[in-house]
Amino acid sequence: MLDKYKSLTRRQTLCRDRPLWASIPGGTVRTRRRTPETEYDVIIVGAGISGALMSHAFIGKNLRILMVDRRAPVQGSSLASTAMIQHEIDTPLHVLQKSIGVRNAQRVWQRSAAAVKQLGRLVHDLDLKCAFQAKKTLFLAGEEYDARALSGEAEARRIAGLGVDLLSEETLQERFGLNRTAALESAISASANPAQLTAAVLRNAGKHGVEIVSGVEIKELKEFDESVVLSTSQGALLVARSVVFCTGYEFLKALANKRQKVVSTWALASRPRLSRPDWLDKYLVWEGSDPYLYFRSTADGRIVLGGEDDDTEDAYKDEKKRKLKSKTLAEKLGDLTGISIGEPDFEWSAAFGVTPNGLPMIGRVPNMKNVFTSMGFGGNGITFSQIAATLISSEILDHRDEDWDLFPIF
Repeated sequence: MLDKYKSLTRRQTLCRDRPLWASIPGGTVRTRRRTPETEYDVIIVGAGISGALMSHAFIGKNLRILMVDRRAPVQGSSLASTAMIQHEIDTPLHVLQKSIGVRNAQRVWQRSAAAVKQLGRLVHDLDLKCAFQAKKTLFLAGEEYDARALSGEAEARRIAGLGVDLLSEETLQERFGLNRTAALESAISASANPAQLTAAVLRNAGKHGVEIVSGVEIKELKEFDESVVLSTSQGALLVARSVVFCTGYEFLKALANKRQKVVSTWALASRPRLSRPDWLDKYLVWEGSDPYLYFRSTADGRIVLGGEDDDTEDAYKDEKKRKLKSKTLAEKLGDLTGISIGEPDFEWSAAFGVTPNGLPMIGRVPNMKNVFTSMGFGGNGITFSQIAATLISSEILDHRDEDWDLFPIF
């Protein structure tokens, strides 16, 4: 039962300082301040990218949809994202196979690739203005995954039907000017402005009748045979046939367990039109190290980079640590590529949730029939949000997805 909790989801200041995306127009959404009705088919809790894609999945199904959030839309983790939309997940395929089995690991990676393609189609079909660009990926050998490990990863991906090329040290130096022992080159990735992407999907949902209400927190919940009753911070009672918690890294308190952990990360963005190699505009780059560095360019020629993750939950709130982490990230980028960031235009830090195998938890809240959640997205928030939207919406619409069992809550 969840009704014993006075605040159903954990409160977390998800982002510190001002991300690049907060300075670019297009990331806002008009909302209501009060819920216009009391009965709905589906209530979605959370107005970030996860909630946005969830709401889109119900468009055209003749359902009454309400979305609520304690914040304004796009002001949680979505705003802090560096929006490297990859089909590669944090746990390499050959490693994931050891924990969940070969076939299940292949299904996860295949589903991830399909989700990136699905996002691309959504952006194209709705003509969303969000700086979406198809990209390739370079996964560089590092301290945790060396050339031998990357060779094994390449073979695992080929067997799974995922296109990949293993680049030698010589090829990597010749084509990219990077000094690493090996790298994997692959397609099926993208980048975007995450605030614009989230807001654009939400605005489209609003045009199709989804009610979006900000400044409302769900305080209590109780499930009956065919309905769920929610009480709000405004003193209202809401009734729905199904409820979906799209609260990302603010886990449902009732589901807190050792598989979930909140950690800290850092990111920065350079000034626009920074001098950089031509190839970088076509690639997302990350490395097989812990902590790892990742980076990409933007349409206006900035370099966005991040990493240096810290297992300490509140480390991202430390101003001194943010300065130190930003300096370390810039130095790592310079050592690897020769790119000089100079004084960054933007620096920010954030909390994010992880699980031991890098996979999210998507499904029904245990012991509840009509309450669903998706949480713990790690470094693949946007990709996993698309997967969660498809899986959960299909379940609510009574046609179970074949991959429903891939991301268990427990």
